[in-house]
Order: sequence, then C-alpha cells, then structure tokens
Amino acid sequence: MMPAGRHRGHRARSAVWRIATATLAVLAVLSFALPAAAGHDHRCETIRFEETPFTLCRVRSGDDLRLFLDGEDGEAYGSFARIDAALADAGEALVFAMNAGMYHPDRQPVGLYVENGTQRSALVTREGPGNFGMLPNGVFCVRGDGFAVIESRAFAQAPPDCRFATQSGPMLVIDGALHPRFLPDSNSALIRNGVGTNTDGDRAVFVIADQPVTFHRFARLFRDHLDLPQALYFDGNVSRLHAPGIGRSDWGRPMGPVVGLVAPAGAAEGS
Repeated sequence: MMPAGRHRGHRARSAVWRIATATLAVLAVLSFALPAAAGHDHRCETIRFEETPFTLCRVRSGDDLRLFLDGEDGEAYGSFARIDAALADAGEALVFAMNAGMYHPDRQPVGLYVENGTQRSALVTREGPGNFGMLPNGVFCVRGDGFAVIESRAFAQAPPDCRFATQSGPMLVIDGALHPRFLPDSNSALIRNGVGTNTDGDRAVFVIADQPVTFHRFARLFRDHLDLPQALYFDGNVSRLHAPGIGRSDWGRPMGPVVGLVAPAGAAEGS
C-alpha cells in the first residue's frame, strides 16, 4: 500500500497533469481555429514540379504590393538592398521582392511601366526581337481591388486603372492555354521568373525557378500545378528573389523594375 503522503502527492501530480493536458488541447484547438498571424500568408516556399524546384511567394488582394524603379536621386535602385534602405526611412521593409520585367541598358523599362498611378513609359504592342517581342506578351497590373495579368493588345483596347503596372513578355498562360510558340521538347533552359493570377484577381503568385527550366515546363507549372489561367514571364537572364523569411537574397548585376511586398519593418521580419 502507498503511504498516505505519497498517495496525496501522486493525486496532486495527476491532477496537475490532467489540467496541463486539457490546457494544451484547448490551445491546440484555438491555434487551429484562429486566423494566421499577419504576414504568414505571404511566406515564400519551395516546391517541386516535374523534378524541378521552384520558389513561390503569394499575395492577396489588399496587400501592399508595389513596383520600384528609381530612388529619390533619380537613379534606378538596381538592388534589393537599396529599396530596403529607402523603405527603412518610413519604418517599412520588403517581405519579398523580385525583378519585374525587362529593361534597357540604362535600366529603364521596356514597355509599359506605371508607378503610384503615374505612367513612366508607354505600352508596346508591336512584335519584335527577343522574348519581350514574342507576342502575345502582357502586363501585370496592381489594381485597387486586386491583380491582373492582361495580354498587351487587350490591355490597349480597354486599359484598366492600374496603380502599378509592368509590361513583359512573352505571356506564359493566356486564358488557360500555353503560349503557342512554346515547344515541349525545347532544350533552351534558364533560371526564369514570372507571375500568375487567378480568375477572381484576388491572388497573385510570383515564381522563380531554382534550376534552369524551359518555357514549356515553366508555363505548365502556373497552369497545371498552381491552377492559374493567366501568367506572365518576367525574365530569364536576370531572375532574382529577395525573401528574408526563408533566408534568401539573390544578388548580381543591377536590375530595372522590381516588384515587392511591403510591410511595417517588424511584421516583415516575422513573415
């Protein structure tokens, strides 16, 4: 028989254990039921599609997504570090960012560029050399109520009200169809990046390939894996991602337009 003192101690420990177990169970239920903390919806992640690794970052309608080109000195930012330094003066930081379209040697955009509602360069609808001129190309537009990827000639016929916009090419996915010039057996593989939007326009997904990939596979990632009916190519010679939440910040030669998700500095650090 257990002595009375030990028996009482055992019962006390058992009661504490039951209370602790019940408390943990309640906390587990609450943590599952409550909305995710601010910023967690935007964490970047690495996935695999047909044996190729990709890193993707998601945004939703209402997020502070911006385009960046020139600093206050009139010179192109060129790097993620310079953008972050400028944002720090306002107590803000980049949650993630990537290059967002092709540019001339002076790092000014090729095609349409709109920043804070001001058009900085004009839409280009003619066919031309290189990937940009491989029609159909398109425009990524940040509206007040969400996002859109729009084929350039359709954009020209009915220009939407874009707070931010950048033109690039080619389109990867147009109304659920792959660009007609993409070849399944192509051997042209590069580190590529781009953006896709859903039908409702309340979500956008930014993707960079972590290994060289063909246009055909890159486009199928957006259409078949991410189920996004519109997607636009940004670049394949300069494709870089800044995602401090996963410990990544690519570097290289200076960039032109950059797209980035902005948050208060403390929230960005926790994303």
